[in-house]
Amino acid sequence: MIFDKLKKFYIVFDSPEIDATPVFSSGDVVSGRVVVELTGESRVESVKLHAEGFAKVHWTESRSAGSSTAYTQNYSDEVEYLNRREVLLQADNGELTTLPAGRHEFPFSFQLPEETLVTSFEGKHGSIRYWVKVKLHRPWATVKKIKKEFTVIEPIDINTPTLLAPQAGTKDKMARVWYRNFGQVSITAKIDRKGYTPGEVIPVFAEFDNATSRSVVPKAYITQTQTFIARGTMKQKRSVVATLSGDVVGARRRETWHGRAIKIPPVGPSILQCRIIKVEYMLKVCVDVPGTSKLCLELPLVMGTIPLHPFGSRTSSVSSQYSCNLEWLRLAIPEQPEPPPDYSSVVTAEEAERRTSSPPPVPADDLSGILQRPLMAFVQEFRFLPPPVYSEVDPNPQPLNMRPRCMTC
Repeated sequence: MIFDKLKKFYIVFDSPEIDATPVFSSGDVVSGRVVVELTGESRVESVKLHAEGFAKVHWTESRSAGSSTAYTQNYSDEVEYLNRREVLLQADNGELTTLPAGRHEFPFSFQLPEETLVTSFEGKHGSIRYWVKVKLHRPWATVKKIKKEFTVIEPIDINTPTLLAPQAGTKDKMARVWYRNFGQVSITAKIDRKGYTPGEVIPVFAEFDNATSRSVVPKAYITQTQTFIARGTMKQKRSVVATLSGDVVGARRRETWHGRAIKIPPVGPSILQCRIIKVEYMLKVCVDVPGTSKLCLELPLVMGTIPLHPFGSRTSSVSSQYSCNLEWLRLAIPEQPEPPPDYSSVVTAEEAERRTSSPPPVPADDLSGILQRPLMAFVQEFRFLPPPVYSEVDPNPQPLNMRPRCMTC
């Protein structure tokens, strides 16, 4: 029986690096071979390949239908991105093919769709996966199946006007406990741009004006929000991926951050083009006010895969162009002085109450814009970038007595 003569049956992708997980993008050609090793002569009906790619979401929620009745509501949806079939071995007249003992290789090659795919992703309530499945059909035997996944990374180039635009904002709040006011707290913050890549440092420029009678503590966080959408309902998972703590700002005092650095850990890129799964990032600059809820200012971020060009933005600071070698497929989170806090400790009391007491909003029809398994992503090699060729400081300042004076002075 061929069942006893089948020694090995597996899939090998063509990859420039041995034992490296292959990474592809829209329009790329996926190639490889199916290997069959037999211990004796065997008859085979066919060897068929099926390449698939899906985004899928699923979760359940308990509902109450009365004082003694409860039921479970299921939410699920999926989007197909790839569906390709190939026949690797099959006789034209439908007869069986006899394979001698030994090793047999069946090459395959297909092109990914030219339209934009979505980056591979693994989350709590959903995933985006791509794989190749091969079936070996034999007479008088069960169908032998094998499956192997591959990674898709859609490039996000941060060297675009939208992602190079500075992000800034101002927010204030009256600190009060019960009916007593303690004064106003305000935050003004700015960052160089909206788009960054993992491993970069974000210089945070901020001013904290504490007009209260209590000391406050400024902090900054990078948060990740995973959004899963099905049947007009959203399920979100939020987490803090990086933190930055400032010095205490005393009562009726002001504190300024002149480019305080917060480093982006090796996280996955933003996912904005999928209808049912989104991955978004935010920089939150907050102030903890003792005895009352915190004040937070949010600045949106986009995690890209193509780093900043040396001359991509004249206003980008040198510190924001720091870079390092990232092999995303094998990276572990670097050591940090302290683990990030829970997301619940970052959001304000009003925000937490609003999100828990009210149902989530119905998303629009078009929502285009690390998850639990090892991070499946790839980015080209970063390199230290040269300093800018200009200088905003005069390298040859003139002495005061040599400078021209105003004729009216």
